[in-house]
Amino acid sequence: MHSQKVISELDHKGQSNMLTKAAEDYLAALADELSISEARYDQASRSYASLGAWLHRPESTVLAYDPQVYVQGSFRLGTAIRPMNDEEEYDVDSICVLGNLGTGDLTQKQLKTLVGAEIKAYHRSQNMVKPVREGHRCWVLSYADGAQFHMDIVPAVPNAARQRLMLEASGFNLGWSDTALVITDNRSPVYEHISDDWQRSNPKGYAEWFQLRMGTIFEQRRRALAESIKASVEDIPVYRIRTPLQSAIMILKRHRDGMFVDRYDERPISIIITTLAAHAYNGEEKIADALYSVLSRMDQFIERDGHRCIIRNPSDPLENFADKWPQHPERERAFFEWLAQARHDFGELGRQVERRRFVASVQPRMGAVADRAAARLGPPPGSMLRPAAAAGVAATPASSALTFPNTRREPTSPKGFA
Repeated sequence: MHSQKVISELDHKGQSNMLTKAAEDYLAALADELSISEARYDQASRSYASLGAWLHRPESTVLAYDPQVYVQGSFRLGTAIRPMNDEEEYDVDSICVLGNLGTGDLTQKQLKTLVGAEIKAYHRSQNMVKPVREGHRCWVLSYADGAQFHMDIVPAVPNAARQRLMLEASGFNLGWSDTALVITDNRSPVYEHISDDWQRSNPKGYAEWFQLRMGTIFEQRRRALAESIKASVEDIPVYRIRTPLQSAIMILKRHRDGMFVDRYDERPISIIITTLAAHAYNGEEKIADALYSVLSRMDQFIERDGHRCIIRNPSDPLENFADKWPQHPERERAFFEWLAQARHDFGELGRQVERRRFVASVQPRMGAVADRAAARLGPPPGSMLRPAAAAGVAATPASSALTFPNTRREPTSPKGFA
């Protein structure tokens, strides 16, 4: 077994009776402290909308190819978190799809060059100071220092027809194939050749799957917000709604960041944490319940093919998010090491009733955000700064049963593949 120093078993159905009310409040405060402002989301939205408008101007060299620019990744899913410090930037991942082109029309290099020329022209038109950078898959637009973010733009073309054929041949559901794409990657052996063998992607399909996993609570909160501001439900973007699943993922991502600050290349990637958490989420309505349910069950959704771990992309089950683990076994070990540590830290937190012990449980991995979350709760019960009548945080002893599985379970069939 991997380095899973895990503790016994959690019955997630009864966990709300095991957690102290104070622990629930503290976890909610952690999520609030990690969340980024609507202004940041709006800033990102305006940025890729502005680029999209540029690509649709009459002089655009890609206008005839039906360019579409939209956000992907954590900003699309509503799971983006604040950087750990003021020096770090928000990474806004976006896609630039040329809808009237396909893999038979041009090479990856030609597509990337075509899109890159327009991005560089946009950069000049906006008088942006920092140069456009080229990544393996994307072009990077870095905004002014005060903006504290950069945008990665990945060139892509549609791949729906070929994706349907591949999924049918393998017996998988065709559910999200209509939004399938292929993207550029200059590490590809066929980067400079006409070929169908491009890196696949499906950010829209993944976002639709993730929204389904958030369950009815997402739709309820979205409708309530729409009614409160007299808007249509469709006008409310995902990032304006925060569900317990999104909050749990944000907390786990920051715990991961703090744990691997000196081992960045080994850290479990966000898409793995997000996918396993979404599978494990069972409709819990409180952040604490969602977090403990996810921690208890997320490794059940790792399939095994002999000694190989498989974490399927729900929107493209032919893609394995853990495909790098065989070449980098330290990453597989790091995932289970992180999961064990998260189970330990949040297991300890859930048993506490004193605020200083909440902070001590997670501060080694969560950093300064642990203190800031405690400060959000106001003066602790019994403090001279807090009236006695207001000191109403429950202090019931926590159950010692708040524990997690100590054996690897056989994976169940993840929802959304068959």
